[in-house]
Amino acid sequence: MPNEAANQEQDFLIDLLRATYQNQEIYPLLQRNLSKLNNDLALMLRKRVSNRFAKEPAIAINLARVIIKLSTIIQEFEQGNIASNLEIAIAGYETVLQVCTREAFPQEWDIVQQALVTAYQQRQYILSRTIGELREQTVQTQSQINTLTEQLQEELQQAKLQVNDLTTTITELKQETSSSESAPEITSLIAELKELKQRQIRIEQFTSTAHASPNIGQFNTAIFYDIENLTMGRSNPNLNFSLKQIQTNLENTNLVNKIAIQCAYADWSDSRLRLLKNEIQELGIEAIQIFDYSHKRNAADMQLAIDVMELAQSRPTLQVFVIVSGDGAFAALAKKLHEYGKTVIGCAYEGQINRILKSVCDCFIPIPTPQAKIEDILISEVISESQLNDDILVVTKNVLQDLKQNFGQLNQLKQDGIHLSQIHKVLRDNIPNFDKQRDKYGKTLTSFLKKVIEETDISLSIDNNKLILREMLTIGSNGSSNKTLNGVALI
Repeated sequence: MPNEAANQEQDFLIDLLRATYQNQEIYPLLQRNLSKLNNDLALMLRKRVSNRFAKEPAIAINLARVIIKLSTIIQEFEQGNIASNLEIAIAGYETVLQVCTREAFPQEWDIVQQALVTAYQQRQYILSRTIGELREQTVQTQSQINTLTEQLQEELQQAKLQVNDLTTTITELKQETSSSESAPEITSLIAELKELKQRQIRIEQFTSTAHASPNIGQFNTAIFYDIENLTMGRSNPNLNFSLKQIQTNLENTNLVNKIAIQCAYADWSDSRLRLLKNEIQELGIEAIQIFDYSHKRNAADMQLAIDVMELAQSRPTLQVFVIVSGDGAFAALAKKLHEYGKTVIGCAYEGQINRILKSVCDCFIPIPTPQAKIEDILISEVISESQLNDDILVVTKNVLQDLKQNFGQLNQLKQDGIHLSQIHKVLRDNIPNFDKQRDKYGKTLTSFLKKVIEETDISLSIDNNKLILREMLTIGSNGSSNKTLNGVALI
């Protein structure tokens, strides 16, 4: 039966795509299949279209345009489950961005981005409205609990009074007579007293349960890992951290009872992240695959925030939300969770968490900043102490030779020369930490440049503090050699 249902949904998706491609009327087809407009269809759309893009890149852009049109129609369709319609549309928009990049298809990319913004806003509105309804239901439920508790308190008080009265009566009867005629009455009263005491105990237990925290012993916590923040970027990811230790530190807080959900957001197609695979599987963390669909936009942060808000309104038992990231963008998310009555725990590297995010969290758990590997430190020291200082002569010489590639600067070198202040600026602009690197060759720029221009066609004029180009070497009549350029003495 499950396979049959999946096949029906697959056929429905194909019918939708075919009808859209052939410009047929879509609404009757949607109206006849309202039950199939659900989250399963959204997942199927993502999977099948991504596979088709990969297998048949030649038709990818044409298929993408069909999906954009279909997503727009479903987004505007007002029958069935509006939230599910929206998820299907979003799935279509996000999937086509694999093909419609900003550089290759700017027009389609812009249309999809605008549609996504509208869809995200609509989804946020639906979530907010749902949350409001849940909060209203919660208030009504709490009011009913309070009323019931008051009634039980009154009944408990009455039971206590009855117990006291019966106890007094029995005591008096025992004192008045010990005859057999009074024994049945005393026995009956004692039985009634026992029954009332048992009733009193049951009421007290029920009242205590009604006042107890509903979260004790429950799975009340969700943890969200921003892997890119933990690895300190993508260019050279740091993997020297322990997800197990992070989880252990969280479980040791008095806010966390049991962990219900754990999600880790990253581009898991990056082979360098495979080292985290075993630990993620061991801890039961769900790896959420993220692609950067749009230009200069953090897709992982966006998806993380969306998932948090969906869980906040759909899982009332989740009261504690843990954000493992130091990104200040999550400060607004933490504030919104507070509006919904949730507790927020921040977890990030010491000294690298945004101060605003830290201030709005109910609790902050630091992660020790990972230390650089010994091999990296040694390599860094070798580079900084030897290779860079040795190369500074070569790098500077190359920059000076490049001056001759610029027509204007070449003319200056040939005629009046270029003043050392200008040369200094060029070197600092083109060589990082230039002044620091040249220190070992002399305290002054002049002494350093003398070392650089040895055996080159560039010379230093002491008279006017300029670099000039040596074009001739004249020999005086007395046989001595005089290096001159336009009448300027050279060293």
